Order: sequence, then structure tokens, then C-alpha cells
Amino acid sequence: MEDTGSKMDTESGQPHQRRKRYKGTHPRAFSEKYKELNAELYPQDVERVLARGDTPAGSHRSICVREVLEILVPKPGETAVDATLGHGGHAMEILKAIQPGGRLYGLDQDPLELAKTEARLREAGFDESAFVARHRNFSGLTELLAQERVGGVDMILADLGVSSMQIDNPDRGFTFKRNGPLDMRMDPGKGQSAAELLRTIPEARLRAIIEEYSDESEAPVIARVLTQRRGTITTTKALTQAIRDALRSRLNPEDEIRKTIRRTFQALRIEVNGEFEALESLLAALPACLKAGGRAALLCFHSGEEKRVEEAFRLGFEEGFYASISEAGIRPGPEEKYQNPRSSSARLWWAIRK
Repeated sequence: MEDTGSKMDTESGQPHQRRKRYKGTHPRAFSEKYKELNAELYPQDVERVLARGDTPAGSHRSICVREVLEILVPKPGETAVDATLGHGGHAMEILKAIQPGGRLYGLDQDPLELAKTEARLREAGFDESAFVARHRNFSGLTELLAQERVGGVDMILADLGVSSMQIDNPDRGFTFKRNGPLDMRMDPGKGQSAAELLRTIPEARLRAIIEEYSDESEAPVIARVLTQRRGTITTTKALTQAIRDALRSRLNPEDEIRKTIRRTFQALRIEVNGEFEALESLLAALPACLKAGGRAALLCFHSGEEKRVEEAFRLGFEEGFYASISEAGIRPGPEEKYQNPRSSSARLWWAIRK
């Protein structure tokens, strides 16, 4: 309910507008529940969320920013690619460092978040000469640079994690913590949703996806139950309940059940978005997209991502494409893990073009 009282502001002479009041004392809608979704209106609420080590709803805290900058070493006049623009935290710092004269190409397959981040960076003063936003998956990086007539770039960053804006919003279907449509697509306008996938996928294939993409030992029983309920699992709540029912006779404690639910959601998300195939395409294209001495940094959050990145960098080094590569993934520091618990699974890998 919004109060539109017409008291006059004594200084401006204009009707006084009270701030929005949320419905009741415990609103249920995601868009009404969290004041930090309107950070510019409630800065103190945002500060309180940050102070307790949480991520404000609908926002994203970029991970390993200092480490990424130390690896990429952005300098004025250089050309950069942020292959996963997200909330734009990494891009903002890179853009500052490559001015004057530098340009950053920001890619994101999520049109909803891309528009918000582009507006945020434009407001920060970066026009088209400094920042180019493109709606596309990073698997098409080679084609993009050809279209932009860019022969090679000085640095490429890819943050492979799902952003907090996507996870927190139940309308996107990524989270089991709130009910919403079972979608999970990074680009809601392309491909099939998770609900559509579950309506047609064979049980053997579903089992393989859950086993391979999440290392889930209960994959056989979960795949069997999800297949038996084919056509009825259209919401995150329905999927969560189906997984719980599959595990009912397994006598798992609640914390283990929640971990299994999380892993199953993760496996379906990876399949829906073709994440590993896209990553393999990016890794194959990296050497040709980098100038001599160009730097690449990839933030991984999953063992499947790390395995592919580590192997591609090792092969690239052995074949003479890279002058040096990371020997192990760089972890966030203790302070960052405390301030942003979602960073705990991150590993940063890098390579430098020969």
C-alpha cells in the first residue's frame, strides 16, 4: 500500500511524497520484501546487510577483484573483454584502469541484467568509446571480435558463477529457497526451461546429468522419481518436493537433503544453459583472441569448470600458446570469505599469451 498524502513540502512548495510502504509487516513478494532492491532509496538498509556479511538482495558482490586486477594488470589505452558482465563490478574497475583511451567489451547472455548494468556504467561516465555492451554468450567471442574488427585484446575475464541477482530472484527459477517457475535459463528468451527439459528427457540421460554435473550419489533414485512425475514438475517447489520424496527412505539428515537439492538444481541449470559446452568453446578461442602478452583470468565455482580450465591452460602451455599459467586456483582471502560467504567456492585461474 502506498501513501500518496498531499502534505506540502515547506522548502519546495511541492506536494510531499512519502516513501513507499510495503504491504503488511511481512510482505511475501520478492519485489516488495527487500528494501535493498531499491538501494538508492534505502542506503542505510544496504549498509546494514553488508555489515553482517550478507549480499543485498538483487545485487552482486564481485569476487577476487583485487586478485583479478593483479593478474590482468590493466593499463591506459588497452582493450579488454569482460565475457560475463553481470553486475559490472569487475568491469567498473577495469574501465577505470584502462582510461584514457582504453575500451572494454562487456558480454552477457542475460538481457535483463545486461540492460541494468549498461545503464549503471553509462551513469558512471563510460560512453560507447570506452564501453561496448553486447547481448551474447561468450562462446561466440571470436565472432564478436571479428564483427567489431578487433584483431586481438589485451585481457579477457570470465566470471563463471551465477550472479546473486539471478539466484535471489524466484521468478528466474534458480533457487529452491523460494517458489517460482522452474525456468533456470540465463537468457529467458532462448532454449528450453528446466520444466520443459524434465518433460522430455530420458531417465538414463537425467541420471547421467545429475551424476556428472553434481557428483550426486543419489542420482539414480532422483532421476527415477523425476521421470515418474514427468509433466507435473513446473515450479521450484515441485522440484524440491520431488527430490525430498525421492530421499525419504534414504534416511538422510536435513542438511544432507538440502545439499542434494542444491546439487540437483545446479546440475539442471548447467544442462539447461549448456554451460560446459560454452566454456569449452571459450577456452578453445582464448589464444586466438589474445594479443601477444595478453592475459586471461577465469573465476570458477564448480569442479567441472576447474577441470576444463586447468586442462585447457595446461595443453595451451605445452603447445606453446601460453608463456605461463597458474599452477593452482587462487582462493579468496579470509576477509573476503567472511564478508561474502558466497565467494568461498571460488577459484581463480589465469594464463598469459606467449
